[in-house]
Amino acid sequence: MSKQWMVVLGVIAGLVAGAYAMVRFGPENTGVEIGKKAPDFRLIDVATGDSVSLRTLAKGEVALINIWATWCEPCKEEMPAMQRAYADLAKRGFRILAVSIDNGDGAPVKAFVQQMGITFDVLQDQSGNIQQLYQTTGVPESFLLDRDGTIVKRVIGAHDWASGANRKLIERYLHGGQVSVARATPPAPQ
Repeated sequence: MSKQWMVVLGVIAGLVAGAYAMVRFGPENTGVEIGKKAPDFRLIDVATGDSVSLRTLAKGEVALINIWATWCEPCKEEMPAMQRAYADLAKRGFRILAVSIDNGDGAPVKAFVQQMGITFDVLQDQSGNIQQLYQTTGVPESFLLDRDGTIVKRVIGAHDWASGANRKLIERYLHGGQVSVARATPPAPQ
């Protein structure tokens, strides 16, 4: 075999090995849809400055991942309702992970948190990469997860998380509710 073919085979073998390694050891890509596990992502905890994992923070909790920004007016409108829901349900296992996509350091985000009286977890993704991973269309956008980390509800835009209907939904998952998948039933033969 000539040296050229050896090089070609070597390159092909390298590409195959690299593709295998990416599939086997690369980042998990589960897609973002109801009934699937929420993707993990590392973020900065605004309160501590530490790098944290969404999956670790949400583990065993009913969690609301809310992607937002300080400059977003609808985000500002929904924060008080999120705080009320959190204040009422946190002791029962409800956690809010509010992910700011603001650029720069966390100072403006910290100031916003203090001004709004937010007591739930506020995280920051300065890169904005979480928007691609979660396939968002803008901000705010929210994902409600059950205790297993499965997405049970997705909401685009501002939402009243303290409403009676949302409170009942959250409580259902706090009590161990499962994702229900509607299945089409064929009509009975006549």
